[in-house]
Amino acid sequence: MQRIVSGMRSTGRLHLGHYLGVIQNWVKLQENNECFFFVADWHALTTKYDNTKDLRQDVVDVVIDWLAAGIDPKKSTIYVQSMIPEIAELNIYLSMITPQNWVERDPTLKDMAKILRTKEASNSQISYGLMGYPVLMSADIMMLNSDAIPVGMDQVAHIEITRDIVRRFNNIYKTDFFKEPKPLLNECAYICGLDGNKMSKSYDNDIKISDTEEVTAKRIMSAITDRSRLRRDDLGHPDQCEVAFKYWEIFGEKDQIETVKCECEKGLRGCADCKRQLGAIVNERLREIRERRKYYEAHIDEVHQIIREGSEKTRKEAQKVLTEVRNLIGMY
Repeated sequence: MQRIVSGMRSTGRLHLGHYLGVIQNWVKLQENNECFFFVADWHALTTKYDNTKDLRQDVVDVVIDWLAAGIDPKKSTIYVQSMIPEIAELNIYLSMITPQNWVERDPTLKDMAKILRTKEASNSQISYGLMGYPVLMSADIMMLNSDAIPVGMDQVAHIEITRDIVRRFNNIYKTDFFKEPKPLLNECAYICGLDGNKMSKSYDNDIKISDTEEVTAKRIMSAITDRSRLRRDDLGHPDQCEVAFKYWEIFGEKDQIETVKCECEKGLRGCADCKRQLGAIVNERLREIRERRKYYEAHIDEVHQIIREGSEKTRKEAQKVLTEVRNLIGMY
């Protein structure tokens, strides 16, 4: 059994990209591994430091979506990053040994700096906290001395800096205490936004797990289809359908997908009718998840208890690691 650690920034209610790209995989991993999943509220501050009025609710919404999507608190440990102060102390120790150029080359930092600079327009400076993002990310992983980190192929480089820091720490303090965490590649479906771009709340092209059936159906009607098709009986090109047919390939059954493809190519299926049926399919896929979400919304004390208990359990594990780290460094 491997110890697995993974987290998400506290950005509020999650969308289908989060579910298909991350949470589905977590649900599978929790069956045969020791899993710790955390809400990264400190990481959220790197770009939302000036807009924190919804920070607490964002944390709760993320956890509710996890629970609704199948993360089981009896199988996995759910915790909030800022409720584990040991992470902050470990972050300090790691920051002392991490060369500046390691931090500057991290792709996560580059992406987040781009977001912040766009937001602040004339101010091209990034904060000290954002500059240290890769080290804090490493502290998150090393705090539980994890074996593996589930990531997509595009995120493997993010784990490399942690492996570099582990090797450097072990070398400097003549130890083999920290494991080098391995990237665990996700086997997941990628879903684009309704406009064909990356699905994102900031682009307003997403479908949220918590959306109603009516909202979901309406938003799917805005999905881009085959731009070359002007009339209902025009011959369609499913391979050129930028969004809608891709959703069919994710949510439809094999025979449904083949029928949609065949009818589209023969001009027997209009795009509007196609998207109406697609909306019903997506809503059916999300029905049980949304029912569980309603349960947790009505039992919010249970959600808070899951967060408290998970954070307490995680903190005990973190204290064991930090005690050893302090001894290895030689702290008073």
